[in-house]
Amino acid sequence: SSGINAEYGGILPNHVPTIAILLPGVVSIHGENGDVTKFFVSSGTATIHADASVQILAEEICDVADIDANAARAGLEAAQSKLASASDEVAKASAQIEVDVYSGMVASA
Repeated sequence: SSGINAEYGGILPNHVPTIAILLPGVVSIHGENGDVTKFFVSSGTATIHADASVQILAEEICDVADIDANAARAGLEAAQSKLASASDEVAKASAQIEVDVYSGMVASA
């Protein structure tokens, strides 16, 4: 789950204004009619305003229904291989980000 849902359990009216970091995971949007739309975000921030409106800035976002579980697992395996063979700190950090994102996608699919 994303930083918002995991940390706050959702955004309700009169929420305290907050800025949150979004980790790889799912952001669920609840419409006024009760419909729920789920999006996967790779990373980003969410700003919760005093009126309980939320602004989400995500590096990458897609509908959870559009995630190809097989492609996500293949991406995770490739990222884990990159991480295992990374020879310097920059390469390790880059590969770790890929592992985190693909792990989130696999869990979301």
